[in-house]
Amino acid sequence: MNRTLALVNVIGLLIGISYGIHNPIVPIFAKNEIGASYAELGLIGLANFVPYMFIPVLVGMLLGRFNNARLLSLGIVINSAATMLLSVARSVPEIMALRALTGVAHAFFWPPAEAIISNASTPESRVKNIGRFTGFFVSGFMIGPLIGTFLLDGLDVSYRMLFQIATFVMASAIIFSLKASKNHAPMAHRFDLSAIKEIARFPHVIAILIYCASSFGMILTIYPAFLNDRSMSATHIEALYFVFGAARVATLAMTERLARHTSLVLVASTLCISTGLLISFYSHSIIEFAVAMLFMGFGFSIIFPLTLEIILRKTRRENSGATIGAYETTFGIGWSIGPISAGLISEFSGNAVPYLVFFVIGIGVSALCVMRKKTLDPVAS
Repeated sequence: MNRTLALVNVIGLLIGISYGIHNPIVPIFAKNEIGASYAELGLIGLANFVPYMFIPVLVGMLLGRFNNARLLSLGIVINSAATMLLSVARSVPEIMALRALTGVAHAFFWPPAEAIISNASTPESRVKNIGRFTGFFVSGFMIGPLIGTFLLDGLDVSYRMLFQIATFVMASAIIFSLKASKNHAPMAHRFDLSAIKEIARFPHVIAILIYCASSFGMILTIYPAFLNDRSMSATHIEALYFVFGAARVATLAMTERLARHTSLVLVASTLCISTGLLISFYSHSIIEFAVAMLFMGFGFSIIFPLTLEIILRKTRRENSGATIGAYETTFGIGWSIGPISAGLISEFSGNAVPYLVFFVIGIGVSALCVMRKKTLDPVAS
């Protein structure tokens, strides 16, 4: 592993730890301290992810013109500021504005990081290196809830203090992004409309990605409040997200091997997500929810590196920066659909119903994976 890849992986780990510490608590904080309803939780999630529908394309345009590690540094600065300001938020609109700022920051995190990795990798090692980076981020997301549990339960810190501690962890990543910027030149990529059109060549991949991103957005923004209503305490919720992260890390460790069986793995992933959602619909104990988290952890881990690789392996290298931006924008569309849909369904039909609805959709997406098997496997060209 070269020095640039090592630095980016450390950045992913630190950002993941920060996210793991505070992200599962944001819906609980909004619900219990601010008094947000499920519909408002959906709006908070929507605000978080709407910027990710548009900003990644703009970032993709910048990847060939600016030092990508500096763009990454900008994302860390914005994200740190938004997380710190959560500690003084007093209303739902304030939380929405800060989560929207986080969404902007996230667009300056993933596309530049993926572009740096893609540029530093051979076509043969790209999916492995992207999977490894994702694994570092997810490892952080696994460690973070344990730290959050210790802080909340062992040291009895408040939610607001937790956000401040998460900010410190996130801000420390700036040191490594500045080091990376000294060793990384802008990518030799150009931007044109044909680069964006690359994504439109893969409608089945778009459907898979939007479903998984929608479900993932729901798990990040609405699910903690649902767990709280099912008598899970904040420390129990942090522990469940540790299980979720552990399942993702274990799966990502097998990225290179699983990538040889793309279509089969995509079917298994969507079925695991659906199964986890169905178990959640019926669950009331921490053991039952832990089983659900294990299933979803597998489903949400490998599917994103694989879908990106499907698109990049058929994309000209000079267009890969803009294509990554378009891919992440597609991800943002799904992220936005999930929270608002789940929030509204929870508000008007019951807080368990979204998980049944998304289970049914997942079965349909799994069937689509089976039908498009030949276009998903690496040998397809």
